[in-house]
Amino acid sequence: MDLYEYQARDLFESYGVPVLAGIIADTPAEAKAAAEKIGGTVVVKAQVKAGGRGKAGGVKVVHNPDDAATAAEAILGLVIKGLTVKRVMVAQGARIAQEFYFSILLDRANRSYLSLCSVEGGMEIEELAVERPDALAKVEVNPILGIDLEKAKEIALAGGFPADLVEKVAPVIVKLYEVYTGEDATLVEVNPLVLTEDGQVLALDGKVTLDENAGFRHPNHEALEDKDAADPLEAKAKANDLNYVKLDGEVGIIGNGAGLVMSTLDVVSYAGERHGGVKPANFLDIGGGASAEVMANGLDVILGDAQVKSVFVNVFGGITACDAVANGIVQALEILGDSATKPLVVRLDGNKVEEGRAILRAANNPLVTLADTMDDGADKAAELASR
Repeated sequence: MDLYEYQARDLFESYGVPVLAGIIADTPAEAKAAAEKIGGTVVVKAQVKAGGRGKAGGVKVVHNPDDAATAAEAILGLVIKGLTVKRVMVAQGARIAQEFYFSILLDRANRSYLSLCSVEGGMEIEELAVERPDALAKVEVNPILGIDLEKAKEIALAGGFPADLVEKVAPVIVKLYEVYTGEDATLVEVNPLVLTEDGQVLALDGKVTLDENAGFRHPNHEALEDKDAADPLEAKAKANDLNYVKLDGEVGIIGNGAGLVMSTLDVVSYAGERHGGVKPANFLDIGGGASAEVMANGLDVILGDAQVKSVFVNVFGGITACDAVANGIVQALEILGDSATKPLVVRLDGNKVEEGRAILRAANNPLVTLADTMDDGADKAAELASR
């Protein structure tokens, strides 16, 4: 889950990371009130989960409350990289002497953490990484040892900070790492991390991504979700404890086990090339239980996707045998009734496969087509979707 900048700012503040005052506003009047409360020069910043806000006109520096209201009026409703600005943050202004960059992220390839750091920060960090990669230090962080003050100094030195700045920046890096581990994040990024003219090191703009798999340890994270921006189908699936991801295709996918579902996506993609380029419409793993309720909930989500033209149910019977899966499909279609209108291709294999196929043949639902193999099922589902 990606956080908005104002959420990252609040999280930083709770961990003792030095930040400036910031107040959110949903209307120009609220922005004016926020500027009055903060006082002096403020920055009105669009709150969208996208980079490049400054270049898109989503960040404006103003010097009085009336101008803050005018800036908010110009920014609210702005579309930045396909996202509509519905909220701004009015942040305290700072007299910046230097801008730096720091981030800590999960390095899945090396099964460790990775710190990126540079004494050269700001809006052009992406260009810096491409044009002068040596200016962006990459320092591996052992997850067991973490980042203490000495490791933070090592990171800062690698990033090109002079000795006097290392002493100022290192404690902030330690605090940012505490945010990373304390909140089970997969990314904590600050760009820019700045040195002000009066010698303070501040995190002016933060980006944080939280690991939703660790949500059970952080009940407070639920309040950070932007439910209005969530895909309605994904929200519906989440409410039913389904592992679902919406994709841009026409063949709905249901399987049991993440590995099997991922393989099914590939096979459907290959088959779709022979049928007008149709693609998978989703990832949906029903896990080990294929009860009628679970199957009905899964089908209900998939059939609610207007893009879906056919559904491929690909199940390997293990602990949950194929006869239980077949009964789940039959009962699910009965539960859904008239709302089930799209063809289903079902491939069963594994424990009690013959019994499962017999149940589906006996039910003789006109929507259901049985497939002997995974390849046959993918091809038939792609063919049906292409009609």
